[in-house]
Amino acid sequence: MCGLAGILNLEPGAPVRPDELAAMLVPLAHRGPDGTGTFLAEPEQVGLAHARLSIIDLAGGAQPIRNESGSVQVVFNGEIFNYIELRAELEQAGHRFYTRTDTEVLVHLYEEHGLRFVDRLNGQFAIALWDGDARRLVLARDRAGILPLFHARDGGRLVFASEIKSLLRGLSRRPGMNRAALDQVFTFWSPVGTATLFDGVEQLPPGHLLVAERGRITMERYWDWTFGLPGEYRRGSVADLARELDALLGDATRIRLRADVPVGAYLSGGLDSTALVALMREGGIAPNTFSLAFEDPGLDESAFQREAADFFGVRHRTIRVGEGDIRAGFVETVYRAETPFLRCAPIPLMALSRLAHANDCKVVMTGEGSDEVFGGYDLFKEAKIRRFWARQSASKWRPRLLQRLYPYLDITSARGQAYSEAFFGAGLAEAGAAFFAHEPRWRTTAQGKALFSDETRQAIREDAVGQFGRSLPREFASWDPFNQSQYVEAKTLLANYLLSTQGDRMLMANSVEGRFPYLDHRVIEFANALDPRLKMHVLNEKYLLKKAVGARLPPAILARKKQPYRSPDSRAFEAVRDDFVAEALSEASLRRAGYFDAARTQLLVRKVRAGRAVSYKDSMTFIGVLSTQVWHALFVEGVTPGGGRL
Repeated sequence: MCGLAGILNLEPGAPVRPDELAAMLVPLAHRGPDGTGTFLAEPEQVGLAHARLSIIDLAGGAQPIRNESGSVQVVFNGEIFNYIELRAELEQAGHRFYTRTDTEVLVHLYEEHGLRFVDRLNGQFAIALWDGDARRLVLARDRAGILPLFHARDGGRLVFASEIKSLLRGLSRRPGMNRAALDQVFTFWSPVGTATLFDGVEQLPPGHLLVAERGRITMERYWDWTFGLPGEYRRGSVADLARELDALLGDATRIRLRADVPVGAYLSGGLDSTALVALMREGGIAPNTFSLAFEDPGLDESAFQREAADFFGVRHRTIRVGEGDIRAGFVETVYRAETPFLRCAPIPLMALSRLAHANDCKVVMTGEGSDEVFGGYDLFKEAKIRRFWARQSASKWRPRLLQRLYPYLDITSARGQAYSEAFFGAGLAEAGAAFFAHEPRWRTTAQGKALFSDETRQAIREDAVGQFGRSLPREFASWDPFNQSQYVEAKTLLANYLLSTQGDRMLMANSVEGRFPYLDHRVIEFANALDPRLKMHVLNEKYLLKKAVGARLPPAILARKKQPYRSPDSRAFEAVRDDFVAEALSEASLRRAGYFDAARTQLLVRKVRAGRAVSYKDSMTFIGVLSTQVWHALFVEGVTPGGGRL
């Protein structure tokens, strides 16, 4: 992966200058440490810039890349995994190539198919393409949203970049906070749709094109998660469908091994990452594997990681993370993510990519996306139990099924039963509602909004859930409830949190590219066409996936109960220190930023420092407030921990 940036004059004005492009490249150095390149179109109507992380055609792949005449120019962040097949097809059609890169297929594919060129791509990408003959700029983002791409209007200009910190260098003013996006963070864990935390800065949503032509900007969706209806589900026996899925995953993994550098793997010790290592071994690759371990035994999965590594005979490395590492890495993580977050889970993942980089690994396979595609989250099981409970809401034994899902819950005592009915029983009368599966979580997360200041409340014109509901496709209501929950998860948590805050940003902080076989669009489309009962069989999650890959795995890995990835959170901040974090939480800083009620927030801060913030809600609220305050200091006030200016 790389970094791109650019400026387009939408109307006659000052020409795009080389020094502007150079300035935008500076904050992208971590995305592309192997070289930079720029293109300026006469009469300087558009400028493209690129920072390169060389993965394919190490010597000859410098960008921008052009077509034969130079009329089409492209800068590109990502990988086109089917580029070998596309190149052969394009050469047969008469196109001439001057590099061995995957990037070059983009300009020729665009010449052949126009804006529909994206339909032919199997990859993860953010693309900026300039068609000089048509005076047209095309921005494109991959289907699942693996790679980021941001844009903003600045007077008569369109400014765009892979990261907002780069885009800011091209703007005439520093934007403030988009408080509606903060409301989304305190609901869904991340902004959704086109929103970012920066007022006036938008993200191009996954599966979308933005076209700027003759001063006019349009945006269209070229792909989306869609699901079949009951009479349209993919037919076949479980064994036949498992073989078909096995072949698809095998090919998705095979083409993601295409690189001129070694490809490693993240190994969590769970089903998804272990299966990928198995598929890589079958492809003749013995990848170096990298894992996280935690000082807290309740979070640690290292025993399963070692078992998987030993089973496949791979060279394995682990980095151990404790509460001190969480505090030490907090500010940099906010800077990299460019958004507040409610959990500290991204911080260890940045340490993990640092471990990969230190071992000369530029590319890693990860199992991200499998839970969304195959219904692996406890949330899907929980919703199934709650719907079963809703059919007899007075039942006392039906809610006890939740103990199979959360064995640590005390549902048998009077107090435990009261909690269960209050939390899981909320909304049972609306079991057919679009967000039935997600509302308990969203409700818990949203309790942190009690700390919002009056100014923040007044700036939020529409409830985050209601606004998101208006974005649902018309066919959503006809889908099975399980599939509805998958769609919501893909649109809220996956693209803008898991693949961004926890994914791309933490990988690229250390110049490491992640690859995601489970998010191959062919795999998604196959899974979306299945009967939901093949994804969750009773309460057995990822049923068909286990049938497809289970024989390859160590028995203990296949049989283990799913353990969600978690890291230390608010406990890391109990000790009072005189540092950037403490200053961000001071009453003066809270009042200056104005997002939260300073007096009420200080009560939570004291509760955390006294070691009394033991609830999930308190921890999430504290981390959300702290990361927002750090975000404000970094990006609005422009202050760094060393006292410098951004």
